[in-house]
Amino acid sequence: MRQILALLSTVLIVAAFTGCGSAQEEQDAATSSEGGRKVSLVLNWLPEAEHGGFYAAQVHGYYKEAGLDVEIIPGGVDVPTVPRVATGQSTFGVTNADDLIFGRVEGAEVVALMAPMQVSPRVIIVHEESGIQSLADLKNMTISMNAKGAFAQFIQKRFPLENVKIVPYAGNVANFLVDKNLAIQGYNISETFNARKQGARPRNLFVSEAGYNPYTSILFTSRETLSKDREMVAKFVQASVRGWEKYLEDPKQTNEHINKLNPEMGLDILQFGAEELQPMVWTDEAKEHGLGVMTDERWTSLIKAMEEIEVIEPGRVYAKDVYTTEFLPKKAP
Repeated sequence: MRQILALLSTVLIVAAFTGCGSAQEEQDAATSSEGGRKVSLVLNWLPEAEHGGFYAAQVHGYYKEAGLDVEIIPGGVDVPTVPRVATGQSTFGVTNADDLIFGRVEGAEVVALMAPMQVSPRVIIVHEESGIQSLADLKNMTISMNAKGAFAQFIQKRFPLENVKIVPYAGNVANFLVDKNLAIQGYNISETFNARKQGARPRNLFVSEAGYNPYTSILFTSRETLSKDREMVAKFVQASVRGWEKYLEDPKQTNEHINKLNPEMGLDILQFGAEELQPMVWTDEAKEHGLGVMTDERWTSLIKAMEEIEVIEPGRVYAKDVYTTEFLPKKAP
């Protein structure tokens, strides 16, 4: 089974955290000096535009209006988001749908509550000069990407990749800038912006258009929190939806806050990110049913895709187990 090392890591992390959640639960249940219920939200990476709606809910006081005193905890390579939430170290978390599925397969009792980004920002970036128009055109070149990642496994299974060499992703666009025959993994926000800023002409090939489209930056919690405090969960979800609506309408104040927290995210790239998020959030489905909507069809399609590329075993997880839309402010399918 591919992904075995990543899944084993998740198992070990969950085991390490098991039994350590009681102190955090007591802290979360406490009331702050300002009178709000203390809760925590752990991100899947450092603060950036992809988290803008959650920060907007904090900056504009929507969490406070809901009676919540929210601590937003930055993520990173050493922050195991799903295990932290599953074991009570944090009340809520942000992750991507496929990572939540991996967690569920390994026994993490977590549930998705809303999906701000309906379209995954995951792309393979090529040079416009290459003439490549789609993932099917990738041949006679080098791709820099995490070959064991689920999206990368999907690409390798779905397309011939004739005479393509796959090398580890370097984490930046430096090599891409000097090699016209190199493609790199990325999001259509940060890597694309940085490449353009340094004079390149990047073209984004969306993995979602090929059929692998996990909800991104989803809000989730543990099943225990969901069962014990549904009213608090409802307040948090609805304040978060308000935050995302505000961020997409007017991101300026929130971007200034994110920039202070993470100076590497300049105001220019944050503004670019907020603009790029618009079509990924406001799809026809979101416009009809409300921001954050999720469906059985989308979750089932993702699970099936992950089974087909053999990153999870068939029958280990089902759509009905991984999400709920009952706390969204508008009725969802």
